[in-house]
Amino acid sequence: MQFWPRVRAKETTPRIRNWAKSSEVKPLGFAGYKVGMTHLMITDSNANSLTKGKEIFCPVTVIECPPIKTASIRFYKKTQNGETLVSELFAESLDKELGRKIIDHKKKGKEPDDYDFIRMLCYTQPKLTGIGKKQPEIFEIAVGGTREQQTGYAREKLGKEIVINESLKEGQALDSHSLTKGKGFQGPVKRFGVQLRHHKSEKSRRNPGTLGAWRAQGHIMWRTAHAGKMGYHLRTEYNKWLVKIGTNPQEINVKGGFLNYGFVKNPYILIKGSIAGAPSRLVKFTEPQRATKRMEAPQIAYTSIQSKQGN
Repeated sequence: MQFWPRVRAKETTPRIRNWAKSSEVKPLGFAGYKVGMTHLMITDSNANSLTKGKEIFCPVTVIECPPIKTASIRFYKKTQNGETLVSELFAESLDKELGRKIIDHKKKGKEPDDYDFIRMLCYTQPKLTGIGKKQPEIFEIAVGGTREQQTGYAREKLGKEIVINESLKEGQALDSHSLTKGKGFQGPVKRFGVQLRHHKSEKSRRNPGTLGAWRAQGHIMWRTAHAGKMGYHLRTEYNKWLVKIGTNPQEINVKGGFLNYGFVKNPYILIKGSIAGAPSRLVKFTEPQRATKRMEAPQIAYTSIQSKQGN
């Protein structure tokens, strides 16, 4: 019951509810499209490791990160009813692909006098990738620094591109926000991990052993493991290791292209381990909220570009 209720996400774009505070004036998040996985050979620099100084195997997930653009600056004020949008300042011109997502306002808006913080309304550029999609995703990104520093940076970037190097650094920890693969309708064994029963115990083998206490309440309690829809959930993983930020796609493109994705055409990042979600799905990254230790960029000795199709 770590996650409850087990409902599917409302939108394809993951939602970020909290932003880590930072004194550094920069975007506190970025977004990219999941490509697939490969592996590296890196030099172990952990002082307490048994393999210190040796080359070790490191599985990584490839995320393609084309530049994002800023559509508007949103000014918020803290009230007793929560954060309230006070005003919005739009860019002079927006990409035509935003036509179905947002209305191109003739009034560009203005900066209010009384506000507490700002958010940048940004959008992706999937047309630069090979996933066969043009319609961008739109989302807010927080900015670090004081209120005046946030506003100055946002004004400078309004209507312009933001690249991955402005937000993230090699070797740092980050939080990933993504939507898991949809599994459809699944039984209680796969959905909740209940134990398989002995084939002679009852008539059923893959059902829960009991439906709980006596049903005096008139219905089966919600804690009972039942079959239902599984997957397509919003999940956040903390303190993922950003191994590398690359600008040359040829360094990572595997022979024949990545399965269910194709070739990388833009700057990319490599993150140790797996990232939830299907290929081509948007993944968001933010500054870590629970940073536990300092991380450094490793020395990479080998990057696998062998075909992932088994030939």
